[in-house]
Amino acid sequence: MTTQRELTRRDALGVLAACLGGSLTLNASAAEPAAYRVATFTADVTPPIGHACMGGGIKPAERIEDPLFVHGFVLFGLGKPVVLASVDWCEIRNDAHDRWREALAEAAGTVRERVLVSCIHQHDAPIADLEAQRILEKHKCVGSICDLAFHEKAVQRVARAVRDCLEKTSKITHIGTGQAKVEKVASNRRYLTADGKITFGRTSASRDPRAHEADEGTIDPWLKTLSFWDGDRPILGLSCYAVHPMSYYGRGGVSSDFTGIARKRRQADDPKVFQFYASGCSGNVTAGKFNDGAAENRPVLGDRIYQAMAAAWKATERRPIKNIEFRSVPMRLEPRDSAGFTVEDLTKKLAPGPRGFTQCLGALGLSWRKRADAGYKLDVPVLDFGVAQLVLMPAESYVEYQLMAQKMRPDSFVMVLGYGECAPGYIPTEKAVAEKDGNLGDWNWVAPGSERAMTAALEAALGKPK
Repeated sequence: MTTQRELTRRDALGVLAACLGGSLTLNASAAEPAAYRVATFTADVTPPIGHACMGGGIKPAERIEDPLFVHGFVLFGLGKPVVLASVDWCEIRNDAHDRWREALAEAAGTVRERVLVSCIHQHDAPIADLEAQRILEKHKCVGSICDLAFHEKAVQRVARAVRDCLEKTSKITHIGTGQAKVEKVASNRRYLTADGKITFGRTSASRDPRAHEADEGTIDPWLKTLSFWDGDRPILGLSCYAVHPMSYYGRGGVSSDFTGIARKRRQADDPKVFQFYASGCSGNVTAGKFNDGAAENRPVLGDRIYQAMAAAWKATERRPIKNIEFRSVPMRLEPRDSAGFTVEDLTKKLAPGPRGFTQCLGALGLSWRKRADAGYKLDVPVLDFGVAQLVLMPAESYVEYQLMAQKMRPDSFVMVLGYGECAPGYIPTEKAVAEKDGNLGDWNWVAPGSERAMTAALEAALGKPK
């Protein structure tokens, strides 16, 4: 295997040769442009006992049912390296998201804009928002979102894993694409009752028989797998599916839930191939039609995801990599400023009292408003492989945005990851706002009208069909 240090030395020799006007002779392979290469990394980011889960909205960590990890890769050969990290956390927001990107960029020798950080969004896991936590501490609130010291240790651990992985890179010559339908997992929060009324009450664990009887609603039924190959030798596979990854939660057990089960089984199939998972745009998609929250459902749902991962791998088609491009589109989402979401209203939620989660909601909202009011723009990055595009969307984008992205490039294999910069919370469609989606009473910090900005950003990021 060629190490990144060797690649850097080769590039330096090439520059020196040019400066000397050709007086330094290099072999032919050294004079050629660097081939595409990839390095993979993983790191443990399990929180300590007592740490808040889901931003203080549920019982804190009492036990570790299974550890939480970061999986990712560093891709070389398209200018500065590109880093992708998939994190077993609920959300990473605001300055915490900046911190992750800056630390991983420094470790990989790249810039922050080329670091893609996506959360899988399990709820028995941390939310990171450093400014929100500082707001809570400043106001002496009982609520807690994240431990600042633990967060920095976790970031440094991941950065160290990135640095270490640069010692062993693999050449990649082919891109693989495969997909398979997932059976009996995803369902939209929105469904129609028998009398034709619209309800948005299908949660991750739904016990209402009507939620089980109604159809799935708007979902993306396909699990997609994007893979890198050196000839006919597979190097890594990234699988993505749009569903809230929760069977049950809030009982004190830290867990990567059913998607973690599927990922672990898939990795065991062939330990030499790096397999990992990311969540698609699933702000309004849960397993509620097929799950009532019983503990025995977790492995059942995990098996269904695993079966689709294995089937998508079996269905994979390989094509030579001709060119890889990276681009990123800035996007402005206006902050929500209606009743309950003004700076004054959010600040009132910090008032002393036992309602810790109300305080957390206020702090999370204020953290986002501080950046949004200063003109902050999110970015929509894309890795374009020609025959396939990998796009990262912010926060709890609704699944309609994933389906929209695919329709924009019907000529290609479009994989859409969700839960990038998570500060905006739910990013609904205008239809959901008009229908008064009941989930938007909180955890939705963007103003109505976001669909226009999301659509424009996707169009610019994906480009036109070729």
